Amino acid sequence: MMKVALASDHAGFSYKQLLIPVLEAAGFTIADLGAFNTTPSDYPDHAAAVATSILSGETERGIIICGSGVGVSIAANKFKGIRAGVCHDTYSAHQCVEHDAVNVLCLGERVIGTALMTAICMAFLGAAFSGEERHVRRLQKIEQLEEQHFKP
Repeated sequence: MMKVALASDHAGFSYKQLLIPVLEAAGFTIADLGAFNTTPSDYPDHAAAVATSILSGETERGIIICGSGVGVSIAANKFKGIRAGVCHDTYSAHQCVEHDAVNVLCLGERVIGTALMTAICMAFLGAAFSGEERHVRRLQKIEQLEEQHFKP
């Protein structure tokens, strides 16, 4: 089964803690990359941990939770090869993988409830990139943009 990097800042900590046993019960292997308590922390650090884990091959996909999902998405998308999307509905959660090869799901604890969070995560983790020519072509264009504009 898939190995998933999971992280949050303090504002997403309680949802991360709720999600771990749910995903493990569904057969996923979880790499808990913090936060490990509700002490205020900086979301870019947690986004970086997830991105690094995926890019190193340690994990296949990531889920990051903060207050809104937006901050962690911005931070994760600074890493070349990471495609992070904020999803607060199940359609976007599976469609972003199928069409856009998103590898990091970003969620906002202050935006959605726990049942929806679980459904979104399962939709995201259960989806696969379609490989359709139009989606491959678009992904290649995104990769070209990274090559042209990425500043190490």
